[in-house]
Amino acid sequence: MSNKETTEINADLLKERRNCSFDVEELTNVIDGGKVQTDKRREIENLFLNSGLSYDDVPEEYLSPKDRYENAVRKSAILSKIAMDMLEKVTVLEEFGIQSPVLRRIADAFFREVSPFLLHLGMFVPTIIGQCTVEQKAYWLPRALRMEIIGTYAQTELGHGTFIRGLETTATYDENTEEFVLHSPTLSSYKWWAGGMGKTVNHSIVVAQLYTKGECHGPHTFIVQIRDLDSHMPLKGLKVGDIGPRLGFQTADNGFLGFDNYRIPRENLMMKNAEVLKDGTYVKIARHGKLTYGTMVFVRVMLVSEMAFNLAKAVTIAVRYSAVRRQSQPKPNEPEPQVLEYLTQQHKLFISISTAHAFQLTSAWLWTTFTAVLADMRDGNTDTLPELHALSSCLKAICTSDCSAFIEQCRFACGGHGYMISSNLPSLYGFTTATRTYEGDYTVLLLQTARFLVKMWEQVEQGNAVTPTLEYLTRHQNKEIWDESPEGIIRAFESVSAGKVKGCVASLRKHMKDGLDYEDAWQLTTVQLVAAAEAHCRAILSRVYWTETVRVSAGSSSEVRAVLHQLAALYLLYWATERTGDLLRFTTISESDLVNLQERYEELLRKIRPNAVGLVDAFDLRDETLRSTLGSYDGRVYERLMEEALKSPLNQEPVNQSFHKYIKPLMNKL
Repeated sequence: MSNKETTEINADLLKERRNCSFDVEELTNVIDGGKVQTDKRREIENLFLNSGLSYDDVPEEYLSPKDRYENAVRKSAILSKIAMDMLEKVTVLEEFGIQSPVLRRIADAFFREVSPFLLHLGMFVPTIIGQCTVEQKAYWLPRALRMEIIGTYAQTELGHGTFIRGLETTATYDENTEEFVLHSPTLSSYKWWAGGMGKTVNHSIVVAQLYTKGECHGPHTFIVQIRDLDSHMPLKGLKVGDIGPRLGFQTADNGFLGFDNYRIPRENLMMKNAEVLKDGTYVKIARHGKLTYGTMVFVRVMLVSEMAFNLAKAVTIAVRYSAVRRQSQPKPNEPEPQVLEYLTQQHKLFISISTAHAFQLTSAWLWTTFTAVLADMRDGNTDTLPELHALSSCLKAICTSDCSAFIEQCRFACGGHGYMISSNLPSLYGFTTATRTYEGDYTVLLLQTARFLVKMWEQVEQGNAVTPTLEYLTRHQNKEIWDESPEGIIRAFESVSAGKVKGCVASLRKHMKDGLDYEDAWQLTTVQLVAAAEAHCRAILSRVYWTETVRVSAGSSSEVRAVLHQLAALYLLYWATERTGDLLRFTTISESDLVNLQERYEELLRKIRPNAVGLVDAFDLRDETLRSTLGSYDGRVYERLMEEALKSPLNQEPVNQSFHKYIKPLMNKL
């Protein structure tokens, strides 16, 4: 059932929608990038979801782990079949692309957690596109897109994750047979965590240390068949299986993979950026490492958009529930107020609405930056890649961290009912917490950004030009004069970042002056370096969010423009009040200014309050995608909670057999 097919809608939600000051449909169009995009998205959603095939007769949380996996495979096959049929019938799906947010919306309607096929389109196909030669793509890509082969991506090992140069899996070239011999020399070299590896996929991209003629050339990517295409049995020389229960991703059959001198053809080395000739000669194009890394940045770029989407889902659930839920009686003889009336509840939730917009606009901006860097790289210019690396690293780290924290805050805002799996908030939290770690750990990524920041500071000291996102370092050498305007707050965040980077450089030099080498000095400064990288990311997020809000809302109605500006201002004020210590340290802000900040923030909460439900409605998330008893469009919270409770297998019989086996004998004994 889509959002608006139901006839019975909670009275409080109806009232909220009537009181909204702006046209919700107009805001949806702004979020989607225009009315045409909204119409296309809805067309695709209708084609996938109106059939009702996304529903389960028995909620998947009541199934055994094995049954949950098998049900997820069943639905993945259904989803893939619909997608392939549609590619032949309509063009709108092709226009959106395989990484489109609309496909994410549809997948979330089919799976409370994730599809076992997730990494097939998420990493297997993009890596083929990014790292294969034209000839290799002609062979592998059609097979992958037609689902003749199903793949995953195996990089992380038991002993190494983010540190790719430390990977232990080897691929040694045998020039006599023109094959690579893949081997796992230690237990810690086993591939670990690859989604779909446990039981689903038959191919994998494997990252291994390439050896030719006795020389190691570092990590390279290979396409490896791991199961027979007919019987699906693991091939000889491989040890493969599921890694066991996890906090989330229970249906993704994350797996392990070990090699025992397993042979693959020479042509299975992905050779766009490096080649091994038949005689074992290693040939690479200039800057191979940078070009290979450029394609891996793609996933980090996409994760920023992923966080915007997941946070939008969580806050839609929490705001709608808060409009329906009534609690306490502050004033005698008056009805219990909606929970959404409480300022503390607004404080918990409205920042999540704002942050979802911030992440979405930033992800679009980052994607534009990414595509520009790829264009430069195709022309042989990798000068802009370090800046993209620094941006994607810190934004991935901060956005995944913030999203996890705010989704948990949304769960807190829903009280006990938010703890129910049927609310979908625990599942959303389990998913997003994983993103903080995979594809680059939070701390490691911020330290990578910090290295770039230190280099840029040294460039500023030498009077050299710096990259656009760090141009602010040249303007903030001293305390920033406090200005409470949006632009003034953004400059204050930039001043905080500049001050922290300056402090890190001073700390590094002090340690080196005391006799330490650079890396030891770096290790002793890492706490400050992480804080500096976070401050830089906050400055980037703030500037991009405000600038892009002004840009995308320029042609909107005054009502939509006003509410979007309120959300962006709320974001700036929220983080200003969260970072008062930094502002006191690096700007001229006074105590009275801080009091004014808090008052303005609380005033904005009150202004946004009448539009809260309209704002989350504008995300236009179907009930199938939300999968929540608390967040449905009709607001029938209590009815849906009871309906879900009655589906529990424990409620299918009045007396469970455990009573007769254990409880009754115990009672009789006593």
